[in-house]
Amino acid sequence: MTATAPITVVRPPIGQTVRTAGIVMAVASALAFSSSGPFMKPLFEEGWSLGAGLLVRMGVSGLLLSPALILAMRKERGFLRRHWRIILGFGLTAVAGCQLLFFSAMQRMPVAIALLIQYLAPVLLVVYAWIRTRRAPSRLVVVGSIVAMGGLVLVVNIAGAEFDLIGTLLALGAAVCVGAYFLISERTGDDLPPLALAAGGLLTGTALMGLLIAVGILPFAAPAVDISLAGVTVPWWMPLLWVAGVATTLGYALGVMAVPQIGSRIASFVGLSEVLFALGFAWLLLGEVPAPIQFVGGALILVGVVLVRMDASTEPKGEAATLPVVPAP
Repeated sequence: MTATAPITVVRPPIGQTVRTAGIVMAVASALAFSSSGPFMKPLFEEGWSLGAGLLVRMGVSGLLLSPALILAMRKERGFLRRHWRIILGFGLTAVAGCQLLFFSAMQRMPVAIALLIQYLAPVLLVVYAWIRTRRAPSRLVVVGSIVAMGGLVLVVNIAGAEFDLIGTLLALGAAVCVGAYFLISERTGDDLPPLALAAGGLLTGTALMGLLIAVGILPFAAPAVDISLAGVTVPWWMPLLWVAGVATTLGYALGVMAVPQIGSRIASFVGLSEVLFALGFAWLLLGEVPAPIQFVGGALILVGVVLVRMDASTEPKGEAATLPVVPAP
């Protein structure tokens, strides 16, 4: 047999592969979330109350993801005792708080303004990291944030909107809850599976919604109505089934799996694509045609995300590993 000779094999940068997969999941999560509004809007216009819509949305989605929570509880007997605080926090902020505060703000001010303020979350996360680490963000992050926010202003088209103090505070609260969604999701891993966190948070949000409805704080109205989507008349349960079973379930499931892989900052900027996808769904389902300036804003959002992503592209190169050549007979 011949002697064994060393050969140098360069391994691919595993971290880069994980980041790419995380970004794909984050975009898919934003796509799923973005369909909720255009599907729910006709239901609200036909008499469904906010409490009824959110209760069904959270409840069905929580039940669909509950096997992940049950599995985690079976693997670790004290799972809930160890993680109840973070699950409760996720349910109260990232699930119930975000949706309640945003829709409450939307009732006092134009949807575009409420949406703009809520999606200040990426900037809030940059400021939070600056305060926590006492290290100023890089020039790419600052420029990317400014470009992305400028694009968001163009997309939501806020010209002529009036200011409302209480609505602004509610929308800012929603932005904080969105930031909490990314920060809490970043803490998941083998010890706290992402899907178990999502399931626990959704079930917590469902319990809170049920309590608010039971005590009369939120009204409950769920009439059996027909609605029109893309010119087709469908029963009430079809859009609700999509929102709960697909938009919410996939949105939270893919989102909480993506954030640990790409980090809360990048995930929050990628989440801005939800606004662009929502425009597309509104155009397709409700006939709301975007203005040309909104397409320009969408391009600026993408440029801002790319700039922030470039700053985060500092993964170490693949290390060279020396492996032996298989001896030839």
